[in-house]
Amino acid sequence: MKKGMKLAEGLALCLLTAAVFTGCGKGKSGNTKAGTLEKARYTLNPETPAWKLDPEKDAKLTWYVNAEWWNTGWGEDVVTKKVKEDLNLDVVFLTGDDTKLNTFFAGGDIPDIITTFNASSPMAQKAPSWAYSLQDLADAYDPYFYKVASKETLDWFKLSDGKTYGYPDYSNTQKDYDSNMIYARTAFVIRKDVWTALGKPQMKTQQEFLAVLNKIKAAYPDMIPLGFNALGGGTGSLAEPLQDFLGVPLVTKDGSFYNRNLDPDYLSWIKTFNTAYKNGCISDDSFTDDGNAFQEKLSIGKYACVLVDGTPQMSGFFTTFANSEPDAVYTAIDGPQSTTGNKPKLGQAGISGWMITYISKKCRDPAKAIQAFTYLLSDEGQILCNYGIEGQTYTINAEGKYVLTPEMKKLQSQDNDRFKKEIRIGEFIPFGHDRYKVLSNDAFPDSIKQMQEWGKGKLYPHFILENTDPDAGTPEARANSAIATNWATTLVGLIRAKDDAQFTSITNEYSSFLTANDWDAIVKIRNGKIAENKKKLGI
Repeated sequence: MKKGMKLAEGLALCLLTAAVFTGCGKGKSGNTKAGTLEKARYTLNPETPAWKLDPEKDAKLTWYVNAEWWNTGWGEDVVTKKVKEDLNLDVVFLTGDDTKLNTFFAGGDIPDIITTFNASSPMAQKAPSWAYSLQDLADAYDPYFYKVASKETLDWFKLSDGKTYGYPDYSNTQKDYDSNMIYARTAFVIRKDVWTALGKPQMKTQQEFLAVLNKIKAAYPDMIPLGFNALGGGTGSLAEPLQDFLGVPLVTKDGSFYNRNLDPDYLSWIKTFNTAYKNGCISDDSFTDDGNAFQEKLSIGKYACVLVDGTPQMSGFFTTFANSEPDAVYTAIDGPQSTTGNKPKLGQAGISGWMITYISKKCRDPAKAIQAFTYLLSDEGQILCNYGIEGQTYTINAEGKYVLTPEMKKLQSQDNDRFKKEIRIGEFIPFGHDRYKVLSNDAFPDSIKQMQEWGKGKLYPHFILENTDPDAGTPEARANSAIATNWATTLVGLIRAKDDAQFTSITNEYSSFLTANDWDAIVKIRNGKIAENKKKLGI
């Protein structure tokens, strides 16, 4: 899963309009006037989560998720039924897109809880005007929140007033990266039968890489020697994932912004891909295939080698192929390596996470809302969301690993749609975190476990680069978008260049495009945001 779904630029104006809320009507936990917190209806205990202290048995909240694909069920599946019972809480989910969210703010009729996908949006930056700070809610209603929330994550999302208003899912801190409890999602894989037949050759250097691809082309004419994630108007796995694979620096030696696209080591490997293309080892279809076509080829083992990003998302297709040809499973090997000796710097979810969830000042029961945050962030809530209920959906084996029951495994493998709807394990993710996956051997399918083992020790946090794009709606943001589109076209052109002269010409055209599109102004903004990130990270 990737970040996206950016909010409409016009939302900023709506937020300004909605900033002064006049809503009245007393909520059950204390907002006689929107934004004003009453005293808690129970005695606070910092050692006990407030949901265990709250006498309220009939709480109801509306929860908007800015994604039309979100499952709006509540209390009908194993996971949310248990949340409902423990918290004594009914939730009515609302879904939509940026237009619907914009309408909420324009009309001032804002849901109790809001989940979006862009912590840098105008809405997020103006959160103090429409959302409660999590610190204020925790102090007023649930100090146990501080025990389950990550201090690093809270600090990362603090606004200029020193308070945090939204909490993300999949927010990985430096501790998470150091723990080996999160897995790499990028790998260079090869069909095991092909690799074994060729004598398990290395493909680290550019010479080895090309030699093996040529041998595959000669020995396996029905296969595509080299594949990569579908481009879809973007760069697939050929830009950042490949750059990370090669350990391209994130910033310059003095800590300033570095254009990784023009890194000489990276470009030398793009030229190697260009040679592979000219040798017939990359199919022209790879530049036009959509995600479905790419996934179909993975599922039938059409590619001999693949530079793949998002192995968990592709695991179903790897599994389909592994089930059909168990001796030919895709296997991760070292693959392309830096010509300058850099170690891989594989990316994962950063500290900014993906979804981010807020409690609005219109919330009818802010105490119950912060209780839900605490519950879902706790070990108890995370185990529930990832594995369900002990004895009903999972057991704990002699090794202390969480194991789905045979009935659950059968349902998951034979009727996954029903499993997702009726059980919802792994689907209720607004506060999810990958570190809980390591508690089970069933968290990921066998088809990608070797890839994850290969990736251990190769993860490197990219925190310093997070949220460094120019702010939406600015001239620099529009120029940056044009540059990103141009780079996607440039990258395809480089790989398909007919000769070295054209390769150099395309590279120069990209550099000229940067100059013509306010690149210096964009870099200045990025450097300012990198400096802010350094302060947050204590660098």
